Amino acid sequence: MSEIAGIDPSAAPSGTGCVECEEVHGWWFHLRRCAQCGHIGCCDSSPAQHATAHWRATGHPLVQSFEPGEDWYWNYATNALFQSGPELTPPTEHPPTQPAPAPPERVPPDWTSRLHP
Repeated sequence: MSEIAGIDPSAAPSGTGCVECEEVHGWWFHLRRCAQCGHIGCCDSSPAQHATAHWRATGHPLVQSFEPGEDWYWNYATNALFQSGPELTPPTEHPPTQPAPAPPERVPPDWTSRLHP
């Protein structure tokens, strides 16, 4: 465990896409990684908002962006943004070849109208 409560740098990511969206053949806009257990969930702009749902279900408040080139953290409990933090176990982002939104074969043509502001 790290010295920061709620962050376990050794927890590997659960995959390269949103766990719950994959289970129901849904799609996501951007991805977030739980800093405590590695769960990958979709962001609050995504239709299903699974990263926030994971926080509510587990109490794990800290996520890190799982987008290429981003390493910021968000604390759901305090609504605080942190520009950086402890390095997590790789991979720290989804594959760069994976588009946003994804997966492309499940993204509806009117996807922009389905995003949350």
